[in-house]
Amino acid sequence: MEYKEIINKIKPEMDKVVGFLEGELGKIRTGRATPSLVEDVVADCFGQKFPLKQLAAISTPEAKQILIQPWDKSYIEGIVAALSKTGIGINPIVDKDTVRITLPPLTEDYRKDLLRLLSEKQEQAKQTVRRWREEAWKEVQDGFKEGKIREDDKFRAKDELQELVDDYQKKINTLAEKKKKEISE
Repeated sequence: MEYKEIINKIKPEMDKVVGFLEGELGKIRTGRATPSLVEDVVADCFGQKFPLKQLAAISTPEAKQILIQPWDKSYIEGIVAALSKTGIGINPIVDKDTVRITLPPLTEDYRKDLLRLLSEKQEQAKQTVRRWREEAWKEVQDGFKEGKIREDDKFRAKDELQELVDDYQKKINTLAEKKKKEISE
């Protein structure tokens, strides 16, 4: 067993952590409208649950407005009901065959709540990355105990694992800083 195999095995998992964080941060509302705010909202249509992106075209014609154009008029009622339950402070308005959402300006209290939520998600991502590091390190140590990994390689693995973790922590911090900036604008 080579220690590099162990490290390479956790890289895709750490990529998933960063990808998941990106998706989660996309759902946090900032001053600008974005389809990611509502595309994963689950609507009940014909007794089945679907994410909005499967039921409609979602666009942002203006900086503070989201336009939802259902593929079928019969989806509108389910879409409006789902949007009303989201808890992100939006009020859907039906306009003929479309649903419009105009985002109200962010209050200072709401911005603080968003920043708190952002730091929670950032910390969760960092913890997951650290958990992967611990798992890989345990595997390296087990390999060493079994005589499959040399002592020099064990210490190289520890250094490389720490470098990898530092890289992913940096990616997580960069994503969070970018989102903080958007929220503060």
